[in-house]
Amino acid sequence: MSNVNMEYLSRAEGWLLVTILAYFLLNGAQLFETAVLVPKWTAAPPLSFQYFKAPYGADLKTFWIVAHSIHEITFVLAMVFCWKIDPVRNSLLVLFAIHVALRVWTLAYFAPNIIEFQAIANGKSFSIDLINRTRQWRTRNYIRVGVFVAVSFGLIPLLVKLAGLKNG
Repeated sequence: MSNVNMEYLSRAEGWLLVTILAYFLLNGAQLFETAVLVPKWTAAPPLSFQYFKAPYGADLKTFWIVAHSIHEITFVLAMVFCWKIDPVRNSLLVLFAIHVALRVWTLAYFAPNIIEFQAIANGKSFSIDLINRTRQWRTRNYIRVGVFVAVSFGLIPLLVKLAGLKNG
């Protein structure tokens, strides 16, 4: 931790706090979507896919792209500003790796499936068992959201550690 002064610790603490707040806002949106919206559109596919029907159906793609982008920028900035603080940096790298794995899972599994569900709502024919497929999507989403929440709670001890370094 050479070259670490109070100004450095304050910046690190500030960016970590911003990241935690952004993550908790993201968690709130994920929990809302999981508790309120997902049960509606997964209730009785394909009829419940009307939730996605154009031109007035729900399409949260832009919201999630913007929300995750802002959060990931703050996460990277927190890592940059915590880089010289070894125990915080190392923990941030682990949490960020888990976060990236979740995002890859989202882009590889969740996004393509939701795009297909939206297409079915708008007339695309299908030959898959939608009830089982949406049930799997919903169950895996519970796991994904739970891990996202766990990662955000994992950031809190790091903020406490920074505050201790600053005050001690």
